[in-house]
Amino acid sequence: MSDGSDILTNFAHDYEGVHMTTGTPRAGRYALSFTSGALLATEAALVAPIYLREHDWDATREHARDANLLQHRVATSSERRLRALIPRLQVLSDAELEIVSEGTSTDRGHLMWAAACRRYDLVGEFAEEVLRERFLILAGTVSHEEYDSFYRAKAMWHDELGQVTDATYKKLRQIMFRMAVEAGLLTKQGHIEPALLSARVAECLNQRTPSDIRFFPTRVA
Repeated sequence: MSDGSDILTNFAHDYEGVHMTTGTPRAGRYALSFTSGALLATEAALVAPIYLREHDWDATREHARDANLLQHRVATSSERRLRALIPRLQVLSDAELEIVSEGTSTDRGHLMWAAACRRYDLVGEFAEEVLRERFLILAGTVSHEEYDSFYRAKAMWHDELGQVTDATYKKLRQIMFRMAVEAGLLTKQGHIEPALLSARVAECLNQRTPSDIRFFPTRVA
């Protein structure tokens, strides 16, 4: 953050309490545009069936916008939400999109969490290095303090994280936790909820190498 008095000024402190799986710089910059709409699971259930019918993302976007599928009064709000949603849907396979379209709300939440983790490295690394790791060591909770330490460690390698404003930093943290809550992985009080992945979802997540089950608080490999 640009404010010299904020929590990112002291990069000398190592991240404590979790096992870091990425101790070296990563290529490229973190995408930080995940603050629009949190998990977007409800919207995904409306838009995914259109793509499964059209198999064209431009046509899907146009149809969703023209039909005001997301039911926003202001067109710019709908367009902004679609810009946040479609890149996440694009990282899901057709089999996963079918589950998003017709599956249970729990399955949909799990897959949209996986989509956010795939689309945004910062979300995925938080999921793997903080949420899952704290579950595995029986910590039981994830607090803002753990997130702050995680962020500080990442900022040592990524200047863009240290350059955000204090307001943006707080928004990123707020939405990170809100997505985890909406996915059923955290309570609002920060208690970790073990992920009970359905066989259908687990099979999809295991199609990737390494398995995307790593993004969830579960002991399933």
